[in-house]
Amino acid sequence: MNKSFLVFAFLFSVFTYSQTQTDSIMLDPQKQINAAQRLLSGNYASAVTVGAYGEILYNQPEGDNGELDVQRLVLLFGYRFNEKTQFVTEVEFEHVEEVFVEQAFVNYNVGANVSLRGGLMLVPMGIVNEFHEPTTFNGTERPAMDNAIVPTTWREIGIGVNGRFNDISLGYQAYVFNGFKSTEADGEGGISGFLKGSNGLRGGRQKAIKSTIDSPTLSTKLDYYGIPGLRLGFSTYFGSTQAADEVEEIDGANIGIAMLGLDARYAYQRFTARGQFIHASLSDTEAYNTLTGRDLGSALQGWYAEGAFNLLPIGNAQKLFAFVRYEQFDTHASTAGALQENQAYDRTDVTTGLTYHIAPGVVIKGDYQFRSNALDGDDVQDRLNFGIGVWF
Repeated sequence: MNKSFLVFAFLFSVFTYSQTQTDSIMLDPQKQINAAQRLLSGNYASAVTVGAYGEILYNQPEGDNGELDVQRLVLLFGYRFNEKTQFVTEVEFEHVEEVFVEQAFVNYNVGANVSLRGGLMLVPMGIVNEFHEPTTFNGTERPAMDNAIVPTTWREIGIGVNGRFNDISLGYQAYVFNGFKSTEADGEGGISGFLKGSNGLRGGRQKAIKSTIDSPTLSTKLDYYGIPGLRLGFSTYFGSTQAADEVEEIDGANIGIAMLGLDARYAYQRFTARGQFIHASLSDTEAYNTLTGRDLGSALQGWYAEGAFNLLPIGNAQKLFAFVRYEQFDTHASTAGALQENQAYDRTDVTTGLTYHIAPGVVIKGDYQFRSNALDGDDVQDRLNFGIGVWF
């Protein structure tokens, strides 16, 4: 690891040179938009729009071999049929071997403050699930609590409404989606469960792959941006999971979900900060675990706080942010019945490093993660990370 730290120090010294222009949509929380919003912005001469984002990462766990990975490459396509109607899609290649459609929806502008939207869309929960382009967040990897609790990237098929009321500095979203898939018959007379203790709801994401639905779910989000430099978000998600037809009437085949999220982003001169809190209450988990043999908790909870400071003069176009993020998340925040809370699922990560914006849409990152959990004697590997990200 000494060699790794020498590389990190060398990159730190190299990063402090040269300047180019930085795109404000990546750094100003009140102007920040994601890839889909950028395609919908109308700032293109052609009806057809094309873009992409991607990241190449190096992860070095303490004591193990490092891993190099083209973690994702996402191709963005949009088409404007007329001034009111647009189509947006994202096609994602993960690890150079898996292909997913991450978004595919039609957006119809009813009026100045109202748009209707239908198709495969991101669920508006927290920050990173909607803003996960690599130039929009610090850290080589996305926050771990977003993967375990939210769970990023979370997208499903649905329909709904969104818009902004600039006179009161309020944005809103409300969608009806299909939900997480919970169970199916395993072909051997048993029932398989997709949800488990270590990562909560993550295994139940259907991702529009022949999604099953028997009870729609409701997702909402409000964004307030009336204070200079500050953006506040409040998210909700309510509903039940979806079970396959042959098992949906069995006791424990489905669980209920009530999820709440609070998030904040702030920027002032060379300082930026963000934070997030997510709590999910799950019902009927005792029956679910009995049926499937899983260890799903009855509550998931996590939060993080992050601060960053631009080390370059404020007048420079390039930005070099030194940051630190503290996150704590527990997928066994509580359990039901005889299931004991697994202390290994109560995790803490401290991530510190550098984010260097060398040009609009190009970022180089390096960080070190101190990782632990609440289980006595459990040895969680710390990790050194480097990455290159692009978005255009």
